[in-house]
Amino acid sequence: MDETIKTLVLTGYRSYELGIFQENDPKIEVIKKVVKDRLIAYLENGLEWLLIGGNLGVELWGAQVAYQLRLDYPDFKIGVIFPFLEYGSQWKEKNAALLTEIKTQADFVEATSHQPYENPTQLKNHTQFLLSHSGGTLILYDEEFPGKPQWFLKDASHFSEKFPYQIDKITMDDLQNAITDG
Repeated sequence: MDETIKTLVLTGYRSYELGIFQENDPKIEVIKKVVKDRLIAYLENGLEWLLIGGNLGVELWGAQVAYQLRLDYPDFKIGVIFPFLEYGSQWKEKNAALLTEIKTQADFVEATSHQPYENPTQLKNHTQFLLSHSGGTLILYDEEFPGKPQWFLKDASHFSEKFPYQIDKITMDDLQNAITDG
């Protein structure tokens, strides 16, 4: 880490992109362990806020980790910033319940667009909002499997060309090493 990041965006793959369809999939614990280790390093270096967009997968698992970390870092705040109003309203009951749980524990919940989903511009504006309100991103991403996170990473890379912005990737190798290291 180059400099102190006060606000960090966490993003990455959706659960289905990782082939995770059950809450008890052991891959989730590996992801949570790596995210926890990275967040602790940021917290020890002055992190104050974690922002997520509310996506199923890495973002919601990361929020669960962040809530646990508040036991040791009581000033740590979590913000859930949705891309549009009524985000997640079409989700299956189990996923909607998880999103509700995440929202109720958050320190800040808002949507960048106060309209229900209308077009992809809302998603682009959401990404720009997250980038301009943070000092970096922690992203679970593998070059060999771009998936949905590629769009955030692409925008973050362009943003970092104009502004000081740190991009910290968790790779599949990092996950594999966490398994190997136990």
